[in-house]
Amino acid sequence: MSLRSLLSWNVLVPVLAMFALAVAWPQKGLGLGMVLVVAVLLAGAVLTAVHHAEVVAHKVGEPFGSLVLAVAVTVIEVALIVTLMISGGDDAATLARDTIFAAIMITTNGIAGLALLVGALRYGLTNFNAEGAGAALATVATLGALTLVFPAFTTSVPGPAYSPQQLVFAALASVVLYALFVFTQTVRHRDFFLPVTDKGTVAPEDDHAEPPTGKQTAASLVLLLVALVAVVGLAKVESPAIEAAVAAVGFPNSFVGVVIAMLVLLPETIAAVRASVRQRMQISLNLAYGSAIASIGLTIPAIAVASIWLKGELHLGLGATQIVLFALTIVVSVLTVVPGRATRMQGAVHLALLAAFLFLAVNP
Repeated sequence: MSLRSLLSWNVLVPVLAMFALAVAWPQKGLGLGMVLVVAVLLAGAVLTAVHHAEVVAHKVGEPFGSLVLAVAVTVIEVALIVTLMISGGDDAATLARDTIFAAIMITTNGIAGLALLVGALRYGLTNFNAEGAGAALATVATLGALTLVFPAFTTSVPGPAYSPQQLVFAALASVVLYALFVFTQTVRHRDFFLPVTDKGTVAPEDDHAEPPTGKQTAASLVLLLVALVAVVGLAKVESPAIEAAVAAVGFPNSFVGVVIAMLVLLPETIAAVRASVRQRMQISLNLAYGSAIASIGLTIPAIAVASIWLKGELHLGLGATQIVLFALTIVVSVLTVVPGRATRMQGAVHLALLAAFLFLAVNP
């Protein structure tokens, strides 16, 4: 890379963000100045993550580009969850459940809903491949029910939890379904996950610029991972300040997890909205549903392995209100994806469900 490239914002920001993370991580408390610096670098890391994800996506093409961003974010998110669970605390028993459910609500209602609304406002009608979106949604529904709904009704152990044998089954099923989905998305039925025109045919590439070289792609991939580590790490560093702000306005402490989940998923949200602006709604849905699938398919197996040495209970079962929200989200999502096209109305409905989730998180 040339000196000019090394001094560009998309290289300097991830490096500065990692430096700030190294400085702030060991500290027990941050002053107001450091909190502001971390917040600025966190926003910068989000923007650079989106930039480098698009560079990689341009090189490898869709749907591989969406898969790279979704998996990268989720792997780091899983590492953060396991780390927090190992450190213990009062909320450790429900941390995985709350994080996964927040990720499902944010991706299926927030990311998808915002992309649908923005795309419909710009073009009047958004088009996507119902076969690909339907397959992804079916996987989300199955994984969500298997890992978050069933534990609320099983009777092998007390509480909304799985027995060790049940947890192993859920973990294996999650891995198998995730692997099959990735194979379907990238190999067997790759065309199901490509952007389509209003006639249902695969849309031509909208970017006529020369694809990046191998070295540029490798550099962007490394910087993407660095930026995502910085996003998750700085979000964790900011959590005490976020927690103080949440307490100051009278919200329950569990809402801190929702805020952090929104920060972690911000790169995918921006990427999905930018894709919808370019009339590539299928890419937006790939990011939304793919992130939800990865969040469940990678987190549950990791938690199952970590439970070997983790102390304390692991509560995965949702409450009654959350189950209703999950069921309603799946029903509405089915009605959205089956026609293969959507208007601003569908986007608004999904955003209303996200608003309901956020409101009930504040007022359980």
